[in-house]
Amino acid sequence: MRKEAQNRKRVIKSFLLTALLLFAYVAGLSPMLSLERAAQAGGDKRQGNDRSDKVSAELRERIKHSGKSNSGGDDRVAVIIQHEGKPSGQLNALLNRNGVHVRAKFRNFDSMQVELPASVIEELESFDEIKFVSPDSEISSLGTTSHIEHTTGADLVRAQTQPDSSRAYTLDGSGIGIAVLDSGIYASHQSFSDANGRSRVIVSKDFTGEGRVDDPYGHGTHVASAAVGGSALSKGKYTGIAPNANVINLRVLNARGTGTVSGLLAALDWVMTNRAAYNIRVVNMSLGFPAIDSYKFDPACRAARRLVDAGIAVFVAAGNNGKDTGNDKLYGHIHSPGNEPSVMTLGASNTFGSDNRADDTVATFSSRGPTRSYWTDASGVKHYDNLIKPDLVAPGNKIVCAQAKDNLLVKQNPNLNVHSPGNSERRMMRLSGTSMATPIAAGAAALLFQVNPRLTPNMIKMILMYTAQQLSGFNMFEQGAGEINVEGAVRLARAIRTDLTSTTRTGTPLLRTSTPPIPQTSITWDDEIEVTDPLTGLVKYTYQARGTSTFNWAQGMILNQTYATGTNLITKYQGIYGAGVLVNDGVLVSDGVLVNDGVLISDGITMSENILTSNGITMSEGIYFFSLGLLRGDGVLISDGVLVGDGVLVSDGVLISDGVLTSDALLAATLAMTKGDETAFMK
Repeated sequence: MRKEAQNRKRVIKSFLLTALLLFAYVAGLSPMLSLERAAQAGGDKRQGNDRSDKVSAELRERIKHSGKSNSGGDDRVAVIIQHEGKPSGQLNALLNRNGVHVRAKFRNFDSMQVELPASVIEELESFDEIKFVSPDSEISSLGTTSHIEHTTGADLVRAQTQPDSSRAYTLDGSGIGIAVLDSGIYASHQSFSDANGRSRVIVSKDFTGEGRVDDPYGHGTHVASAAVGGSALSKGKYTGIAPNANVINLRVLNARGTGTVSGLLAALDWVMTNRAAYNIRVVNMSLGFPAIDSYKFDPACRAARRLVDAGIAVFVAAGNNGKDTGNDKLYGHIHSPGNEPSVMTLGASNTFGSDNRADDTVATFSSRGPTRSYWTDASGVKHYDNLIKPDLVAPGNKIVCAQAKDNLLVKQNPNLNVHSPGNSERRMMRLSGTSMATPIAAGAAALLFQVNPRLTPNMIKMILMYTAQQLSGFNMFEQGAGEINVEGAVRLARAIRTDLTSTTRTGTPLLRTSTPPIPQTSITWDDEIEVTDPLTGLVKYTYQARGTSTFNWAQGMILNQTYATGTNLITKYQGIYGAGVLVNDGVLVSDGVLVNDGVLISDGITMSENILTSNGITMSEGIYFFSLGLLRGDGVLISDGVLVGDGVLVSDGVLISDGVLTSDALLAATLAMTKGDETAFMK
């Protein structure tokens, strides 16, 4: 009895502290969001203590520990400088100084790659036109398909008729350009052949300096074929999502699978300039690096935003840091540029090799949110982004797709090879990672643009999230809105009007008819089941299992730190669907229940106070996840200073039993990112 009384006291103490924190947070929420919107409208200009540090925290740390080189001069560093407008004469004089070398200019993004002595960086801060200086970080990949066409429902939408006509066509991505920024593409592989035997890899450019556009590493070929792989092999067994889309091969990762931010910016700059010439509507980046700087200043994020504003749907891998060495869940490891709110960030689901979606889960390796990138104000206080990411999950475990000839991944890991007869143009390999999930969503976007060319990237995001399947038992930090549903997404995209323009007003009817699509999808599956001997582990026999997976759509979309629901998301045009805005723009929180400003979001849309753990089940019981506690691997929300079940007292900067570090005093013990592997990687 005494122990129960003590526990009740702890619960009461926890409740009171939580209520106090919630009151304090909500009381200051509207001014904070107003500042956020002013920053978006005014190019992130801040005053007083809200003025941001112009130098990346990572770079600042590097300067602190830099010394003299062996030759007696300063340590040299390669940086990305973002500037506003044309550099002044004084800044040009600094850039032309001895020892300072401008290696590349990215004109579409007002930025440049510069190699200079570390001591010069502090001088750059004095120039008004300098917006941010960050290291030219390394990027790479750790993406270590047979049934993806079936389990996603893509095969169900191949045969289509033109809206309001009887003319039939095949929905396969025809005419849409997908830019794949990766380790190159083995263009001779038959997965990329069109009906006449010609390669659909229509452009190839190298941004690594190695002077080649093939794929000696092996990652990019596999990624590209998940998006656009044709049906010529194995009777269509390994067909991708958009098997007739064109591929733009932009090689940003070298023969060892690594690259630089400057190389990535150069490729994105090329896309911005050449998007119309090749009808590039989709960009796939199955790569990334640790997200340290806030998306407001990270050069890769800002470049991605420019592409989205220009009408290109950008898809980025979330990362493969979903668990630690002890196989415990980790949160807060979304990587850049996946921490950018305008892009579609993909986590990986595990289908266990079956088309039956009833057993699908989130892959254990898939990185979880929220985003933990931050900016530092003039007082040295860190402001974390804390966005809900990923946006969506797609199949990413043991995916079979095209194999590049003589690639390094298979040489080092022969078990990745999938036995396939014939020459190198027909060989397949098996990889896992969020790298594999990302092109599946990118291929889906190509289908949506083919169905309705007037869709914007924000509408693509809404459609993919609204029609997703929420996986039972997984919260939004793990699965976003849910698992991709190509059948539902195409059906909804077909129902949307094709006469939408930049002047369409919020609240205007969005659909062709007054009856919205039924928010449910059924996928018929036919799986081969292996029965193994429990003692020997050997396969005893196999049998065919058939059935139908029927699931409801998520019927909502993620808006930064909340989740919007309501049929008006698909029956009325929303201002947030336009080009040049974020889907979270115009969201003003008052009491945390119903939010809209009457301009960018219409009435009838509800913002949830809860973060979903599965369909219909919520976590935190109406409490804002990002202001009150630390989410542990078991889904328990822990407030700062409150005793948890194992009797461990949690406070800022103290490691608790699952190894997660709380460190953010500003937002009252928000979810913190554990100190993990900080090497950059491909997903």
